[in-house]
Amino acid sequence: MHVVAQLAVSLDGVASGFDVDLARFYALATLWQEDVTLVGADTILAQESDVLAAPGRGPRADGPLLAVVDSRARLRCWSSLRDLGYWSDVLALYADQTPARPPDATTRELVTGYDRVDLAEVLAVLGRRGIQTVRVDSSGALLRACLELGLIDELALLVHPVLVGSGERWHDTRRLDLRHVGTEVFKDGVLWMRYCVAI
Repeated sequence: MHVVAQLAVSLDGVASGFDVDLARFYALATLWQEDVTLVGADTILAQESDVLAAPGRGPRADGPLLAVVDSRARLRCWSSLRDLGYWSDVLALYADQTPARPPDATTRELVTGYDRVDLAEVLAVLGRRGIQTVRVDSSGALLRACLELGLIDELALLVHPVLVGSGERWHDTRRLDLRHVGTEVFKDGVLWMRYCVAI
């Protein structure tokens, strides 16, 4: 299995506080043709009003599976996510101690870990199910946890020509040795830098 994380960052390593060309970001993300998009609940909750207001186009039959880490069962917009037209289906990633879900919940679940989702086990289960490529869509806690656990194979950074000065850095875990795969420079000064994580 190949696990890739693509994120937009400033020159000083902050993943927020500047404008990102989302059309370019997601067009580049199609390079990996992921089988699964792995995202944290915080990312979805930050966009929940947009998700709920979006027209429901229905699941995309050839789209990836959306797997959402939601240890505290905070999401309620599962059917709206499924119907956005980007993903084939949604999968709730829970832990043993995740609060009870509504009895009529129809969202597929994968339960791993005790009080937190066991990300390594999630990837192992997905791999046994034939999943080949997972794209981590996070620049926060989920990405840092995956990096700390050594679960990321490739990093793709869209480095923006701006210094934010303050904010949460996207990487604050152990040292990572990287092997450069390629760099592309866009007219607006954004660099798309790809690295494989050295073993």
